[in-house]
Amino acid sequence: MLDHPLPECPIARFLTVLDGPWAMLIVREPLTGPKRFTELRARLHGLGLGLPGINPKTLSSRLRRFVLLGLVTRRAYPEVPPRVEYELTPAGTRLEVVLAAMGAWAEQDLPRTGAFPIEDR
Repeated sequence: MLDHPLPECPIARFLTVLDGPWAMLIVREPLTGPKRFTELRARLHGLGLGLPGINPKTLSSRLRRFVLLGLVTRRAYPEVPPRVEYELTPAGTRLEVVLAAMGAWAEQDLPRTGAFPIEDR
């Protein structure tokens, strides 16, 4: 269940649900198939993103949110040691076109290196 109602505007709704620097990167990783928590964390840590590695609490929180929203499924296997895999649902998989569009726009319109303006606080 969500903590607050979502905006009516579809773009505002998208940005409310998939906010922050990690959301779309977390969604991108299981596009190639189910991933374990440690795989996701390792892949997000080693991306050379110019962002510090994601901490386990943030990744866990985001994955729980995506499960509740129906973007990701969580499958726990009764094994020792325990194994849990995360996989995109059909709704999560449909985000692949959004990621492709974002990547194409960034390649065309954003510099690969250099500084970018940061809002004064």
